[in-house]
Amino acid sequence: MMTYPSTHGVYEHEVRAITDAVHDAGGQVYVDGANLNALLGYARFGDFGGDVSHLNLHKTFCIPHGGGGPGVGPVAAKSHLAPFLPGHAMSQRGAAEFAGTPVSAAPFGSPSILPISWAYVRMMGADGLREATGAAVLAANYLAARLAEHFPVLYRGDDGLVAHECILDLRPLTAATGVTVDDVAKRLVDYGFHAPTMSFPVPGTLMVEPTESEDLAELDRFVDAMVGIRAEADRVGAGSGRSRTTRSGTPRTPPMRWWASGRTRTRERRRSTPSPGRARSPGRSRPGSAASTGRRSAASTRPTATATWCARARRRRPSRKPSQRGSRTAQGTRRGPAGSRRSSRCRGSSGRSPGA
Repeated sequence: MMTYPSTHGVYEHEVRAITDAVHDAGGQVYVDGANLNALLGYARFGDFGGDVSHLNLHKTFCIPHGGGGPGVGPVAAKSHLAPFLPGHAMSQRGAAEFAGTPVSAAPFGSPSILPISWAYVRMMGADGLREATGAAVLAANYLAARLAEHFPVLYRGDDGLVAHECILDLRPLTAATGVTVDDVAKRLVDYGFHAPTMSFPVPGTLMVEPTESEDLAELDRFVDAMVGIRAEADRVGAGSGRSRTTRSGTPRTPPMRWWASGRTRTRERRRSTPSPGRARSPGRSRPGSAASTGRRSAASTRPTATATWCARARRRRPSRKPSQRGSRTAQGTRRGPAGSRRSSRCRGSSGRSPGA
């Protein structure tokens, strides 16, 4: 089995020599179709010696990539392998043609996933799919060119170009500053990005694959984030930056703001994107931010998001009527002076209400 283009992000020009060598030895070539979005409309697996291939619907045909699935797509084979393909008694295309036993309850895959790809192909058309392939390759080369000054691109093909993805080598950065690929991946969360594939296929690297779906503004935003993280790491390595800035202090918990209006309480959670090169460590968190990452100092006296909400809610709550001051409070609350009511969940570890 082989993946084409290579997972290293390059087109292997000797692919035909490889498949010919396998055939001369009596073998068959299985081509992994995971990277078909770098070929669609320009080449076919069978043309360079593939005998059988699965064509993943994710990435290339509009199905999300990651999260463990859905792993669905057609398996294409050349005619000499047709007698070995699985059959199905309920197939509408003649089960006798394929003498193999069933391997799936549904002959043609998941009916909840396949219509999405079918609609995508119909809307794009042959020309649109070809343009999508070109856009995916162009986006990867754009990122490789913009980031090469800050992160070495591990593999390149002809003329220094890559295919649909590029591998950024972070090992020199780790050796110089101690900032690892895990630290960079976590820091990207603060900029609003899910980290690219880490340490695959090479340990200590990031495999960046933008596909055709990201516009120029989004690609530039990713570049700015990576350049900012590199500047932070360099300051850590030079001893002029706080080690918690890029390493153990990321990702930081975003601030939580609460509003209380009458009997309805609405919560909004916002993540502020840091400016490139200007990191905010957990010690500089905004008041009211929750330190759910466990990296907050035990001696810290900053109020938590819940405590801040409780304090604000008490200030905004309408005063109780005089006739209600002596009434029994609800379960889980306790009476305060002058008829005030404090929820038990608003009390801190000392038993006092935060801000009291």
